[in-house]
Amino acid sequence: MTSVTIGIICLGLLFVLLLMRMPIAITMGFVGFLGFAWLRGADAAFGMAGVFPYDTWNSYLLSVGPLFMLMGHLCYHSGVSTDLYEAVHKWVGHMRGGLALATVGGCAAFAAVSGSSIATAVTMGSVALPEMKKYKYDRGLACGILAAGGTMGSMIPPSMALIFYGIITEQSIGKLFMAGFLPGITEAIFYMVTVYLLCLWKPELGPRGPVAPMKEKVKVLKKTAPILCLFVLIIGGLYFGLFSPTEAGGVGAFGAFTYSILSRRLSWDKFQLSLVNTVKVAAMVLLIVAGATMLNTFLAVSRLPTELGDFVSSLPLNRYVILAFILSFYLILGCFMDPLSMILLTMPIFYPLVIAMDFNPIWFGILIVRVCEIGCITPPMGMTVFVIKGIAGNTPVFTIYKGVLPFICADLLHLILLIAFPQIALFLPEMMTN
Repeated sequence: MTSVTIGIICLGLLFVLLLMRMPIAITMGFVGFLGFAWLRGADAAFGMAGVFPYDTWNSYLLSVGPLFMLMGHLCYHSGVSTDLYEAVHKWVGHMRGGLALATVGGCAAFAAVSGSSIATAVTMGSVALPEMKKYKYDRGLACGILAAGGTMGSMIPPSMALIFYGIITEQSIGKLFMAGFLPGITEAIFYMVTVYLLCLWKPELGPRGPVAPMKEKVKVLKKTAPILCLFVLIIGGLYFGLFSPTEAGGVGAFGAFTYSILSRRLSWDKFQLSLVNTVKVAAMVLLIVAGATMLNTFLAVSRLPTELGDFVSSLPLNRYVILAFILSFYLILGCFMDPLSMILLTMPIFYPLVIAMDFNPIWFGILIVRVCEIGCITPPMGMTVFVIKGIAGNTPVFTIYKGVLPFICADLLHLILLIAFPQIALFLPEMMTN
């Protein structure tokens, strides 16, 4: 039996175990160990299992994830999400569909400090949904925009998905952050245009809110100014090469802590909760990374990714047709898994194939994160939809899916735009100071 055949058998076992709901980190580590033992012997496999987790975790680069996670948790527990939503609400809430527009803006702003789709959906759902209920917004529109807007946490830097895509593919995290900035902005614009058109078509979907006095608008901007300045500092520092992504994470966490203390909105209990939640999430993610590293090592030894890349490259198909198949696979997988898990699970297989087809790896990373976002709101099992369902209480899932469909259409148009014009993602990374 050839090593490639063994690789295929083990991948089949991997997906069977995932369908049986075995934890993804354990599944990847177990299959990597089993396949490596099959090819190189049990002693070599036990040696790999004993060394690789430590070598993976003992990495300076991996500290960037927990630092940005801490920044996000500190901002959440100090009420930043409420401030950001209130600021956008005051400025655009009086427009038709204004609260939905404010929700998009709030999701984009909180995504810039959380780096997580699930965290953005949970936080903004808790803040925005009661307000939209109060002003009698259509339940489908309210839940749909929250589910779609929450996914922006995977694209807008500091994105956890982009961080770990960079780690597993050995691409510059700073360049990936820059690459995600304009696609994140255009994604928010697409959502806002969709809300505007829906409310233009049916005004009862999003009634106008009260007009806020200019004094209140200025006051609420002053409240959000420090955290927005922190985001600009992080992005600007990365762009101009003032600090590395890990140092940016440290600046972000320290800045969020300082803001929380000076604003007197972070109690000792909330600070402890921020630390505990950061450790829990970081431990889960690092375990997934260790499992992915073991799986990646086995696949490299089996030569399956190399052979697959050579085979696909030899097919009489346009490379964009193959890219479309890869992206479609992620859309399906996104119905069942979060973006981070998808990326760590599949990159060892697809990344060599993409490089063989001569696609830009930074641009490809943006496309993958984008389709992972779409998968998170795609029926029948979009993860973010069920997060919003948990917040919305007795709202039927069918109502949420009906509300999210226009935004899926907007997502697909946005994806086509990113494929047709790669410079949307590549312009800022190419202009970075090295």
